[in-house]
Amino acid sequence: MESISPRLLWEIFKHVRSWLANLNRAGLQRKQQSKQALQNVILAARETAVYLRQINTYGKPVHKTERHLAMLWTRLGFELDELGLDKLAKRCHISGRHWADPDFYDAEFLRQADISLQTMEKLAAQILLKLKK
Repeated sequence: MESISPRLLWEIFKHVRSWLANLNRAGLQRKQQSKQALQNVILAARETAVYLRQINTYGKPVHKTERHLAMLWTRLGFELDELGLDKLAKRCHISGRHWADPDFYDAEFLRQADISLQTMEKLAAQILLKLKK
């Protein structure tokens, strides 16, 4: 299981706190858009996990699926940008770019960007939980 550094957790907490304060001033439609975008991050993470399991089982990448994942993660990045969830949006953009061109980023950049499916799903779930309060 991967862990999130205390510094990163603090940055995320500050960002989420600011975002939630702004969201409280937003209308119901904006809140619904935010919930939907965050739920879509969780769905994308799970869809990607299924595809990775397929590759591990059969050892054969499917470019059509990788194109779909590249567009899915990139689209989520744009949606989250619009909602002000910048840190999660950036991770989605990086993931989308990585699916489009796996050689674009080096391994160290990807490690530091922490675009693991577990991290992205966990961040989205944490923000969704805070929205319910």
